[in-house]
Amino acid sequence: MKLEFLGHDERYIVEQSLMTLFPLEKPTYDAVQPEDEAWCRLAAEETAADCQVTAELHYHGYTAAWTFASPLTGTDFKKEGQRRYAVAACFYLAFLDLYPKLPEALRAAEKLTLPPWGMLTGVRPDKPITRALMEGKTPEEAKQELKTRYFVPEERAALALETGAVGYQALKRLEKRDIDLYVGIPFCPTRCAYCSFVSQSVERSFSLVEPYVKALIAEIRAGGEMVRKNHLRPRTFYMGGGTPGILTPDQMDAILTALEESFDLSACPEITVEIGRPDTITAEKLAVLKSHGVTRVCVNPQTMEDHVLAAIGRRHVSADTVRAMELVRAYRFPHVNMDLIAGLPADTPEGFRRSLDKCLELGADDITIHTLALKKGSRILMEGLSIPDGAAVQAMLDYAAPTLRAAGFVPYYLYRQKYMSGSFENVGWSRPGGECWYNVDIMSELCSILSFGAGGSTKMVEPGTNHIERVFNLKYPKEYTERPEKIQQNQAAFAEFYQKYVPET
Repeated sequence: MKLEFLGHDERYIVEQSLMTLFPLEKPTYDAVQPEDEAWCRLAAEETAADCQVTAELHYHGYTAAWTFASPLTGTDFKKEGQRRYAVAACFYLAFLDLYPKLPEALRAAEKLTLPPWGMLTGVRPDKPITRALMEGKTPEEAKQELKTRYFVPEERAALALETGAVGYQALKRLEKRDIDLYVGIPFCPTRCAYCSFVSQSVERSFSLVEPYVKALIAEIRAGGEMVRKNHLRPRTFYMGGGTPGILTPDQMDAILTALEESFDLSACPEITVEIGRPDTITAEKLAVLKSHGVTRVCVNPQTMEDHVLAAIGRRHVSADTVRAMELVRAYRFPHVNMDLIAGLPADTPEGFRRSLDKCLELGADDITIHTLALKKGSRILMEGLSIPDGAAVQAMLDYAAPTLRAAGFVPYYLYRQKYMSGSFENVGWSRPGGECWYNVDIMSELCSILSFGAGGSTKMVEPGTNHIERVFNLKYPKEYTERPEKIQQNQAAFAEFYQKYVPET
């Protein structure tokens, strides 16, 4: 689609909106010609008090137009955000004007649907709720703002209110020098068809694991010293991947021992290990986790349908998940998480229902329902694998929510990703008391996350503001182990951030 801007250059927000509204269109910026089939002209005119945007939208012979005005107040930075909002809102409203004019066959061919989250394009659709509650607005006022300002339908606005309210509760439990800790294990037994994460297949890179663990332990110990010197307080710990379950019991013990020796965990009630694939779970590994006081174990079957597991490249079968959960229950961990993905290749709404019912039967108190995200570099896209359409994914999610509620679960965090099937969302559900606070903290951006390991993304959050900075570890395990100076630079940046923006009182 050709995009023509007059009086502004808000490319990023328009491109994000284009991805949601017209998923098959790519942005170009050549001048619009009479013969062009798809184009949008967005003109912004600013005064001292407001920004008025006019959108002219043309799509395969059908046209729409809209004008939208937004007040401009406050600092230049705030005015910039208000202009950006006006441009995005006008583009979205022009799409709503266009949509009913399009023949159903054209909508289907172009994969055009009414976005379930209105004009919101970001990862955290409930963040406006948490912000509104922080400002003293009532829950109903916060929800209404999401509906009127961002055009979010009632059902999704109500969901965002539930998870945004949990984010607000999580914020109140934090003090300004509280942080979370994350350790990444970027290895997997095999690469799943939907995956584009930077992770190494163990069968091809087994020799990298041991040096990686040694480098990781050194980073953890250095990070612990930095945290102590700056009087920071860990509140949650999460080990993820990849698949941490590929570690041997001794390797897992060494990492958790380094954690305990390097950090004061007396105020850290939540220690989570996403052990991952069921075929990596053994009694010996669970015994190690139990001995270190792990409070939550995550088992990730993704589906309980064996033919779907084969389609995505998993080596385990559903019986392995049942066996793994029997072992986990025997060790009596306080909380158990399981993950499912709606929209996997070869899956159906009926198969997804069987998977969810089985997870509930197996006793997890924390279940995450992901929607398949089509990631560049994944086998699904590279090989053109067939996946369920948006209507099928909608049926899966329509079954999940009432079924989980009937089983005593409530939604406590949500997030979105680019290229998600149907532009839906990922939702974490738990029984009361089963919430994973690390998930809430990171998705609501409530506190800093100090990350260890290859590909780690360390997030530095100035409490009570939207000021966030990030530093990144090197992506690949080999370069991570060979360049410790990058780790030192990142930890120095973390310390400097707190010294500058969160001084001790």
